[in-house]
Amino acid sequence: MTRIAYLDFFKPTLLFSLIALVSLLRAAPAPAAGSETLTVAGGCFWCVESDFESVPGVTGAVSGFTGGTIANPTYDQVTKGGTGHYEAVQITFDPARVSRETLLSMFFRSVDPTDAGGQFCDRGDSYRTAIFVSNTAEKTLAQQAKTNAQNALGQQIVTPILQKGAFYPAEAYHQDYYKGKKLVLTRFGPKRQHSAYKAYRKACGRDDRVKQLWGSDAPFAGS
Repeated sequence: MTRIAYLDFFKPTLLFSLIALVSLLRAAPAPAAGSETLTVAGGCFWCVESDFESVPGVTGAVSGFTGGTIANPTYDQVTKGGTGHYEAVQITFDPARVSRETLLSMFFRSVDPTDAGGQFCDRGDSYRTAIFVSNTAEKTLAQQAKTNAQNALGQQIVTPILQKGAFYPAEAYHQDYYKGKKLVLTRFGPKRQHSAYKAYRKACGRDDRVKQLWGSDAPFAGS
């Protein structure tokens, strides 16, 4: 992204430094002391972010990408396919107010975990569901939540539990899209971001499918 105008001798060093700087700038912010993070993929990251930021005890959620083969991917790169990334959300929460177990249970009941090809109207690898874990304890909790959800649903759940890797925040305009006020042009006509988000969510059938699957156990359907 940056053109370097120094002596040839210094070009490699400066280039590596700039690459490192860009990576740092796009890296997810570290959670506050006492906070924990949970990274999940549930289809459209706008929707997952919107859902979990409404949960008491959740202090923030960042839309981004993880699980792929290239560093600092763009939204266009991921949605075109081939990078291996999931659209994901890194949820920061206060474990004294809401437990990881509760959030995992809510996650399964906010998606269609029986669908291996995407979520709702969004198809393709980047829209698949997944849970990302960083240690054995987190993996055990995720597996317990998956087993409980599968027993409750009575259908096979295909959501994988994967080793957590680098998480790259998406471009700034994706963050808090669900409550943005910028005027955007959509297939529904010109709308403010928050209105465009609601129109998209309804047209995509997310809440209808979640309610069909989970009924009254769906924590966010209709939000």
